[in-house]
Amino acid sequence: MSVFNREAENGVTRGTRAVIVHADQMKNGRDIDARLEETVGLAAAIGIDVQASQAFRMRSPRPSTLFGSGQVEKIRDLVEENQAELVIVDNSLTPVQQSNLEKATEAKVIDRTGLILEIFGERAATAEGRLQVELAHLDYQAGRLVRSWTHLERQRGGFGFLGGPGETQIEADRRMIRDRMAKLRRELDQVSRTRGLHRDRRKRAPWPVIALVGYTNAGKSTLFNRLTGADVMAEDLLFATLDPTMRQISLPGLDKAILSDTVGFVSDLPTQLIAAFRATLEEVVAADLIVHVRDISHPDSEAQRDDVLNVLEELGLGGEGASPMIEAWNKTDLLDAEEAAYVRETAARREDVSLISALDGVGVDGLRRVMSEKLTAGSQVRKLLLSSDDGASLAWLHANGEVLDSKVEDGQLRVTVRLTDMAHARFLARE
Repeated sequence: MSVFNREAENGVTRGTRAVIVHADQMKNGRDIDARLEETVGLAAAIGIDVQASQAFRMRSPRPSTLFGSGQVEKIRDLVEENQAELVIVDNSLTPVQQSNLEKATEAKVIDRTGLILEIFGERAATAEGRLQVELAHLDYQAGRLVRSWTHLERQRGGFGFLGGPGETQIEADRRMIRDRMAKLRRELDQVSRTRGLHRDRRKRAPWPVIALVGYTNAGKSTLFNRLTGADVMAEDLLFATLDPTMRQISLPGLDKAILSDTVGFVSDLPTQLIAAFRATLEEVVAADLIVHVRDISHPDSEAQRDDVLNVLEELGLGGEGASPMIEAWNKTDLLDAEEAAYVRETAARREDVSLISALDGVGVDGLRRVMSEKLTAGSQVRKLLLSSDDGASLAWLHANGEVLDSKVEDGQLRVTVRLTDMAHARFLARE
């Protein structure tokens, strides 16, 4: 249960009145209105009642407060005008900056990292997800120690970023945090080993793995449901999916494939979460094909693409030897006529792009064909020798390749089959 589902120590609950402020250092060229809108969506994802949002331009951040003194006064006025209890700073804050802003505004202050961690804390549904979120939370809070840590052994979704203050037994708290983090890492190592065993079994199985990745709210879960007929949570909500979900699907020319829906990425994704969710994202690392789902109607679609690719790079999924990747440009139903024409023209110049609307299914069959073509690219004719009574292997070859000829000679079955390198490796790995 998240901190918003109960009465917190300082009276903050779901529905807390808040203002959002952003320090625009004019470095990345992102659409500031879109950025603020995204942060409002992040806050709404856990029930925060955002009363106002404002961006402040600055040339260089102040070490003490991030914002300039005049801007801090404006933030304080914004808090008073809207009777806000909470200030969400859509940037990363140092502990000193957070403390000074709380004193100046006389309101609770959290930064973008804290907000995202709180969302992950509320949404994580599996035991593994809760472990990962708690580890990320402790890593983030280790240098802050602004509240009591007596809750550390409790199992719950949220982790009290909006809880009351307290600095009791700081040294003991630090020791407890270190011990708890070490325990969580051991448990997550075990999870990672278990996942590795599952992946090894899947590699011996007769089907490839496809991972959906993309910016949060790009429509991955809607596409997942469309492709699999599943009923994964798919809402117009940031971070609707946190725990990985896997289902089997069929593709043209492929009897079966495994489709994995993964956590959505976001700009300035906390480094603690990238590290803590590495075990979950190992499903992406092990994928035979990555489908990057993009909200092509979003004004910052290109910047979102870069954010996703940067995270994948941090996970070691970029460069030579990486899994093949295609892009599914989603939400084409939201484009006006001029935008749609431009997007179609741009996509036509690329072989790795499919235009789709996961919501109404337009273009999804085309995406299926592209996925199949990528997975079956590089097929070669191979001659295999099987036991004459090995019907299971012959059936596997029919399901995962093109059997050109088969005949029994000297008590053995000689099969001529067209297989991809990947399928051939899977065939050899079968027990």
